Amino acid sequence: MTHAFRRRARTIADHTILISGSVLMCLPVYMLFAATTHAPGTPMLPRLDPGGALVANYSAFLSSSAGFSGDITVAGMLWNSLVLGTGFASLKVAVSLLAAYTLVYFRVKGASAIFAILLLTLMLPLESRFLPTYDVVAQLGLVNTEAGLIFPLVASGLGTLFFRQFLLTVPDVLLESARLDGAGSWKFFKDILMPLSAPTAAALFLVLFVNGWNQYLWPVMVTSEEATYTLVRGMQFFGRASLPGLMLAVLAILPPCLLVILFQRQVVKGLFDGSH
Repeated sequence: MTHAFRRRARTIADHTILISGSVLMCLPVYMLFAATTHAPGTPMLPRLDPGGALVANYSAFLSSSAGFSGDITVAGMLWNSLVLGTGFASLKVAVSLLAAYTLVYFRVKGASAIFAILLLTLMLPLESRFLPTYDVVAQLGLVNTEAGLIFPLVASGLGTLFFRQFLLTVPDVLLESARLDGAGSWKFFKDILMPLSAPTAAALFLVLFVNGWNQYLWPVMVTSEEATYTLVRGMQFFGRASLPGLMLAVLAILPPCLLVILFQRQVVKGLFDGSH
């Protein structure tokens, strides 16, 4: 009886700590959102009571022009951010999976040295290669383009590291069975490795999407036309304590938060569960 009571008390204490921590983390975001649901002219104070102007506020805000030239709307900046986050994450996952597949399953001369060089890219801050990268992008005529915004960010060894470590756990019997069935390298990759790698790819995609969505310095360097601005870049056009500024902050954090909340189990499973 005493043991059961202690276990129950410990469970209650653990849940109390988790709930308290969740409330403390989510409360500022909720207060920010609640402030944007009140009619314009209402004092922008921290508040817990939601207002009745949610649809009206965000409908007008999404269609409003931003910037000095008025060439971009808030909805346009939101779309540019989605393109950057999705394109960056998709290409990086694809390139990383192909690179890891090559390093693990092909007899590439100097594969260990190549992998070590890829790992060295993780030691360098992303910002340290922005200037030479910008020079290449400018020479290729990709400034103020979606390609110039996305492609330079794809080069990194992080995704290759995750996929390589996963592929090393794949039993060799799968490769032998595929060879006995007459499957070539591409068929083995497409029909066996890609489905097995789906959880890791999904988890990595979410992490990279958040990273791409939050990019600021590179979009500042490679985009000068306001029509190409992302949502994070467009924050400079709105006052931080104003209603538009608060709504822009909500829009900037909402998609990444929703993705992480909805797919957190897949993220944990894909990144830390080697059994899949």
